[in-house]
Amino acid sequence: MSGSVDDTYTESQVIMTAVKIIAPFTLTYGLFMTFHGGDAPGGGFQGGTIVGVTVLMLAFAFGIEPTRQWLRNSFITGLVTGGVVIFGAIGLGMITLGGGFLEFDRLYEVFHVKQKWGLEAVEIAGISLIVSGTIISLFFTMAAGFSPERPSGTGGISSDTNASEGPDSPAAEVSDDD
Repeated sequence: MSGSVDDTYTESQVIMTAVKIIAPFTLTYGLFMTFHGGDAPGGGFQGGTIVGVTVLMLAFAFGIEPTRQWLRNSFITGLVTGGVVIFGAIGLGMITLGGGFLEFDRLYEVFHVKQKWGLEAVEIAGISLIVSGTIISLFFTMAAGFSPERPSGTGGISSDTNASEGPDSPAAEVSDDD
């Protein structure tokens, strides 16, 4: 490998300023989509996606590593795990009320509460957390393959190394064990 290192992050004042201006609006819109998904277009999936992409936008503007350090892995894991636990708890709660999994009719029969509120709880507290956490964690997982030491994400194998060796060489062989 040559002495020059191709860094994957380039600081741009235009992008950083644009993200500083746009990020609060996209975050607010994502939360709006999440909280008003039952009454308007949107929902937990769409809102969670927008919130997750807002974090990706911050990572593109200010660097992946600083954003990864700001959002610790335990926080992102907690988002996804918390969403799954809440989703499961609501579903199992309906079973304890005598219905089926996520059968919100039992809410009206037992508590005289509209079924809509059960769906809202699943959308807001469960699905939005799962989706936003998954998008962020997938991004950080894919970005982990790109670093100054491995700018191509190939694990240190440069493209000219593969080109000098023929397709029948052991280095060019790919196995399922990798």
